[in-house]
Amino acid sequence: MLKRSFAIAGKDLSLSIGGGQGLTQAILLGLLLIFVFSLSRPAGQLIEPQAASAIFWLASSFGLVLVFNTLFSIEESNEARLGLLSSPVPPHSIWLGKGIAGFGLLLCSQLVFLPATVVFLGQDIKGSFSIFVLALFAADWGLVSLGALLGAISQGQAARESLLSVILFPLLLPILLGAITIMTSVFSGDVSMDQSSWIGVILASDALFSGAGIILFPFVYSGEQ
Repeated sequence: MLKRSFAIAGKDLSLSIGGGQGLTQAILLGLLLIFVFSLSRPAGQLIEPQAASAIFWLASSFGLVLVFNTLFSIEESNEARLGLLSSPVPPHSIWLGKGIAGFGLLLCSQLVFLPATVVFLGQDIKGSFSIFVLALFAADWGLVSLGALLGAISQGQAARESLLSVILFPLLLPILLGAITIMTSVFSGDVSMDQSSWIGVILASDALFSGAGIILFPFVYSGEQ
């Protein structure tokens, strides 16, 4: 299963990066959001760490939508989804492969968003960088595990693409709140925030969304929903 999942992820990453889709769009949109919000900063004043953290994760969330719209449109545009379903590849491998590809693309986007947040929003990492990395990886997996499930719903018809963003954002609130809180403490250096509790919330959400993806993806992707 893992071998086939990595093969699908490698194929998606190659097509997404090589074709200049998905990753480029996500990065450009995220940078545009960060830059536009930086214009609201009064001259000589800094944006609050909490606001900067929210802007970072807002850019990441919108980038997530573009990434998974691109990943699932790869088979749709080439009419290869039925061929993939008819192959001996288990549907769970498709979900995991899409999730791994989305994780890589989202992380690459955030490697651009983070320095942009520091530069344009006037932030600095004052807290534990290891806590930030842990929260980033945990939150990203929650984002992509749900994105890989709901992305299968949004492909097929252009009118259905809005479903991804409409359904995705409310479900991601626990993860986003935890990630914003932890990132705020890292930017501000405030160690009084309960980071361990929020990491627990993120990991619990990861487990929930991963379980939902494993159970529901075969029905959603095959069109039996």
